[in-house]
Amino acid sequence: MLGNRRSFDRFGWWKPCNLRGKAFHGIWDVGLMDQVTAAPVAQGGAHLSLFNMVLHASWPVLFVMLGLGLASIWCWAIIFEKFYSVRRMNAANDKFESQFWSGQSLDDLYHAMSGRNTIGMSAIFVAAMQEWKRSQGAAMRAGFAGALKRIEKVMDVSIQKEMGGLESRLLFLATVGSAGPFIGLFGTVWGIMTSFQGIANSQNTNLAVVAPGIAEALFATAIGLVAAIPATIFYNMYSSDAAKIGTRLENFADEFSAIISRQLDERA
Repeated sequence: MLGNRRSFDRFGWWKPCNLRGKAFHGIWDVGLMDQVTAAPVAQGGAHLSLFNMVLHASWPVLFVMLGLGLASIWCWAIIFEKFYSVRRMNAANDKFESQFWSGQSLDDLYHAMSGRNTIGMSAIFVAAMQEWKRSQGAAMRAGFAGALKRIEKVMDVSIQKEMGGLESRLLFLATVGSAGPFIGLFGTVWGIMTSFQGIANSQNTNLAVVAPGIAEALFATAIGLVAAIPATIFYNMYSSDAAKIGTRLENFADEFSAIISRQLDERA
């Protein structure tokens, strides 16, 4: 038990010795040591910002972060450009369809469209009418079957051109969406390796030694996910939109080919 115990001085007289006070001072000293030990860890955590992680990252992880950051910026540029292109294509197709089925003659519609910058259905219509104008003389001599095949070929080429422009750079979104997490995982593995090397070199498992490497590794993974998730979502969305537009253009080409075939049969 802790309490007043007898101790003797040099003259042989006894004096009380308060062990409770010594125990209290011992506990106080241990708590003070814990505070001193925890101070560097708290200071290290305070300086563990995103900017410092990028600034003090190892070269492989830094290249991973910069590469994924640039890829993410380029992905968002493609996303906004495709958003504008899809809306513009749909609006142009809606407007042309209303004009095409309004009962206006094909020649009048062709003269109205030929001087404009056409896209979508209007581009297919202008290309087909140009081929029809060029083939009228030969069709009168050799028959209309060859002219119809040439017009269909021209419309197929026009559809491919329109879809090629609409689907351009979508492959980059697919590549970032599939490879981005794995590139970020490479930075994670390298950051963890750096953390274990720091533990081995310092012979210390303190959190201040381990935390920077682990945070660097997790930040590389986060950048990979930030780049990959929007790229995957918008790639799927724009691929679906492009497929719908392609089907719409092919349907118009088939309908227009049927109209031309009917007129050729009437002339024959």
